[in-house]
Amino acid sequence: MSKQPHKPFAVWRHLNKLRWVSLTIVFAMLIFLPFTHIYQTYVASHAYDLLAPSEKRIYDVMEPLTAPFVSDPAKDLDHIKGNTWSGTFWGLQLSDPLAVAGQIAASLKLYWPFLLTALIPVVLTVLFGRFFCGWICPATFLYELNSNFAAWLRWAGFKPGNRRFDLRLKYLILAAGLALSALTGSVMVASVYPPAIVGREIYYLIALGGFGAGAVFFLGTLLFDLLVARRGFCRYLCPGGALYSLLGRYRIVRIRRIVETCNDCAKCNVVCEFGLDPLRDNFGQECNNCTACISVCPTNAMTFILSPVDYAEQGPGHLGKKYRRETEGKDHQADEAMVGAE
Repeated sequence: MSKQPHKPFAVWRHLNKLRWVSLTIVFAMLIFLPFTHIYQTYVASHAYDLLAPSEKRIYDVMEPLTAPFVSDPAKDLDHIKGNTWSGTFWGLQLSDPLAVAGQIAASLKLYWPFLLTALIPVVLTVLFGRFFCGWICPATFLYELNSNFAAWLRWAGFKPGNRRFDLRLKYLILAAGLALSALTGSVMVASVYPPAIVGREIYYLIALGGFGAGAVFFLGTLLFDLLVARRGFCRYLCPGGALYSLLGRYRIVRIRRIVETCNDCAKCNVVCEFGLDPLRDNFGQECNNCTACISVCPTNAMTFILSPVDYAEQGPGHLGKKYRRETEGKDHQADEAMVGAE
């Protein structure tokens, strides 16, 4: 009796849509939080009549938006503070593991309360791998829009860059950033880490009315992705991506190809922005479980499994031409052998 192929849950195909919802919510929060901070300051100052017309507009918009949730804006809005680098949510303090690593390197000491703020992100990364990069990072929201723009340019006849570099380069940048942090006493990695840059620059724009130098750097990463390498900064240069890849190397939740229902169409390889090889079961520690390969698969041949390692290469998909040719060839040889034996 032949073994029935594993069937993925139907909901897996829709996770990529949910991921985009998550990215959109995070990005919207980075815009909303600076406005709440400004509004909170205006309320605490009790000086509405002294505000400039533009400041009164912010006050008048934020007041009805926050009124259903808070009774005392000057105090209650403290429940949500920060960004994806470090923040407080109703008393729960969370920090990016890179923020903690950078602070440890810069101060050359362990500050346990701050170290504990990275515990939940670290545990989630051990379970789900580089999921922050695919599901939460506000820079990913912009980078994937940039990838869509690159696809439009490709359609229009312009060929975006697609060079490949050594994936270990980002680990060198992580080590160099932490070493410089230790030498200077400043968290240097924050100056080249896109999520931290995006959060800062959005705040500068809203609260101070302009961008900082980080905006120029981030624009450079977008151009690098567009002209040099597809998602090149995340794949080859991001220090945070390096740290998350290390923490999630043996992630428990990972994607697996169902070889019995695979037809070798290679759409999973085409859609993977990190240049992985799902068609040959090569996900590795760079995979951020974005589920793009699952959503694009026409035969539902991708699913999630619980395993600390990827499956070894399983060979061609059983619905593909190569597997059928090989199978037919073996069947033909077996028939000839039986005829010869008779």
